[in-house]
Amino acid sequence: MRKKRKTKLPWEKPKLESEEPKAREMIERIKKSPTYRLAIEDKVFLESDEARGVRLELDYMKAELQIKRYGIEHTIVVFGSARIIEHQTAMQKLQEIQKLVDKNPEDRQLLRELYIAERMVGKSIYYEDARRFGQLVGKSGGGKDDNRVILMTGGGPGIMEAANRGAYDVGAKSIGLNIHLPHEQFPNPYITPDLCFQFHYFAVRKMHFLQRAKALVVYPGGFGTFDELFETLTLIQTGKTEDIPVVLVGKSYWEKAIDFDFLKDEGVIAPEDLDIFHFADNAGDAWEHILMWHKKARKPLFKE
Repeated sequence: MRKKRKTKLPWEKPKLESEEPKAREMIERIKKSPTYRLAIEDKVFLESDEARGVRLELDYMKAELQIKRYGIEHTIVVFGSARIIEHQTAMQKLQEIQKLVDKNPEDRQLLRELYIAERMVGKSIYYEDARRFGQLVGKSGGGKDDNRVILMTGGGPGIMEAANRGAYDVGAKSIGLNIHLPHEQFPNPYITPDLCFQFHYFAVRKMHFLQRAKALVVYPGGFGTFDELFETLTLIQTGKTEDIPVVLVGKSYWEKAIDFDFLKDEGVIAPEDLDIFHFADNAGDAWEHILMWHKKARKPLFKE
């Protein structure tokens, strides 16, 4: 180890004021310039268009390193509506709106809200089912400390919360991939704290969803759910990602929401494209299909 220097190097001392009376003032002006800041400390530079590539890499790398630290090899990804809530809460909301309708029976907006609240009570069965699915994934493998196969969601409320909650119920870890939005978004409280990530770029978040995915389970949902579902179907269809089981839970919902047979009959998808996904009635059926799919493919989820 080198000894500490007794004499300062030339650049460790500012220019003498006897040589340049304005030296201190001039140096301070230089040090305050944005160009003098370290790149990593220059917020304006880091947020510039030119630095987008660096931001994309950092957005990806931060989660990737932590996932590797936990020894996570595979993920079971769950998507679904953020608006589907547990039964007790759905019933409470229905009762509150019903009271308002009783006072204003001609209010069309309230009647519309009442209709939606009634539908949400019905769909609350999916919250409980997604929670059950999270429990099944959490109890699989070698126990709660076995992180080889782990549940992953978008980190928000609704179906995502239910799935993370199921893993939490059985003491298992689970991942949540949140996205930074113009309005504040809270992660659901059941995600493992060290495995809850917030992304700036949707593209990077999507990459993490599929990078280790060994199954995609999709519950009823809206735009976000459809986005992730069809992107995955397209990647499998085009061979840009390896085949994985894609399970749509709630056949009656999905057949009404998307007429897959119509798409086939119109010739815009091939008959064999209908084999990319599978309908399941509940969490147990979905998990059993995933296990059997991997067994038939000779790609077991859990290697001995």
